[in-house]
Amino acid sequence: MCLAVPGRIVRTYEQDLTPMAEVDFGGVGKEVCLQYVPDAVAGEYVIVHVGFAIQRLDEASALDTLRTFAGMGVLEEEFGDGFERAARAAPQPGTTTEGAAR
Repeated sequence: MCLAVPGRIVRTYEQDLTPMAEVDFGGVGKEVCLQYVPDAVAGEYVIVHVGFAIQRLDEASALDTLRTFAGMGVLEEEFGDGFERAARAAPQPGTTTEGAAR
């Protein structure tokens, strides 16, 4: 299965004239191309598919998506326990995100 998964941009940089980012997926860092969202900045969430950030996503939606994926069991299957940790750390709807693990 190939998922488009939300992750939080840790830092941005340029590589061979291409905008890139280090993106955190529940404790698992990956290098991601920002060509489709070149003005994305550290701290923002993006949806990543096959190594490309394809869209920005607000934090609440990103965390809700991670919880949904975890509930379906697909995060562990695809990526290991780093994604499960991110989904479990996500606050429940109607609660604040302050202090949530990222």
